[in-house]
Amino acid sequence: MIKPTQTYSLVLGFLLMSVLGFSQSKKQQELEERRQALRTEIKQINELLFKDKTKQKSQISLIEDVNYRVNVRKNLIQVTNQQANLLTREINDNQNKITELRDELETLKASYAKMIETSYKSKSEQSRVMFLLSSTNFKQAYKRVQYLNQYANYQKEQGESIKAKTAELQETNTDLLRQKADKQKLIEENRVAQRELEKELVQHRELMASITKNLTNYTAQIKKKQREADQIDREIEKIIREAIAASNKKAGKTTTASSGFALTPEAAALAKDFVSNKGKLLWPVEKGVVKVRYGKQPSPLVPSVMIQSTGVRIATEKNAQVRAVFNGEVLRVISSKNGNPTLLIQHGNYITAYSNMAKIYVKKGDKVSTKQPVGEVFTNPANGETILSFSVFKETKTVNPAEWIYRM
Repeated sequence: MIKPTQTYSLVLGFLLMSVLGFSQSKKQQELEERRQALRTEIKQINELLFKDKTKQKSQISLIEDVNYRVNVRKNLIQVTNQQANLLTREINDNQNKITELRDELETLKASYAKMIETSYKSKSEQSRVMFLLSSTNFKQAYKRVQYLNQYANYQKEQGESIKAKTAELQETNTDLLRQKADKQKLIEENRVAQRELEKELVQHRELMASITKNLTNYTAQIKKKQREADQIDREIEKIIREAIAASNKKAGKTTTASSGFALTPEAAALAKDFVSNKGKLLWPVEKGVVKVRYGKQPSPLVPSVMIQSTGVRIATEKNAQVRAVFNGEVLRVISSKNGNPTLLIQHGNYITAYSNMAKIYVKKGDKVSTKQPVGEVFTNPANGETILSFSVFKETKTVNPAEWIYRM
């Protein structure tokens, strides 16, 4: 028979294993979601950046694209390794659990067999009656009736425990086989990913070798591209400052250096809604991959040269429509002499900027709604690239779009 202290230890161990199992399952689910997202990203990279081989890309664009795919592939391999390692721990846990369950089952079966043997020896109805009649008083007879009932119930409970433990053991064995199959599948996928990465690294090294020969020229191109981006940013900031001044003037307020938008109740409510949807805003294009992220970062072409990105650059498909990420009002359409138009949409004291447009469907003052098409992204006829630059401003300061757009 299992002692109370043994039962307590078994229950405590079961609860601990359940908590650890839940934690591991949650982590495994998170890793699987991340792995699938990376696989989808690689698929989109291949479709959007490497599918059209008829167009000759510049070395800058090509090295950016190869570098991007290499980094995503490395992340995929890393996440897959984490999954395989977690599965190894889960397999070990299940193997330990199977050993414990088998020991518990043997103990239960031995205890049950002993009870059955004892019960068999005293199973006749006559011996039961004599057991009751031999009582010295009614109280003792009553207690003996209770004992017989409890003993019968305990036998039944032991039988049910054996049945439950047997089922649990079978389920754990099934889980173990599935986990081993899942781990093997991950290992095979990682081998394929590793081979692909090796090919891409060879291409990356060859490109970097050719760029190193003419480093001065490529450095100049990067800096020129940065100056063009900075010029657009300054123009956007100027327009936002003018809009802030106009809103304060309309409200009868004096504009200072730290002034923000003087919001109407309607605009304040819109800004509140915009903020409440932080992290849930839709992408400005239906399909795309982020080639350049927000913030200061080394150039993928010349790592010694730092670039400052006030938004994100999204590679998308040809003729891709641009969508308003949230309800708002068109603040301005900026026409540039050296580049393509930029669209500014105001959401209270927040502004979203969409640059490198080919067509714009809206004009200043138009109300737009979430997901409404507002234009098309420009496709470079020379290299076939379709890149949308997207930024989010709070007043005149940029914020990281990845914190606002869903899974960017």
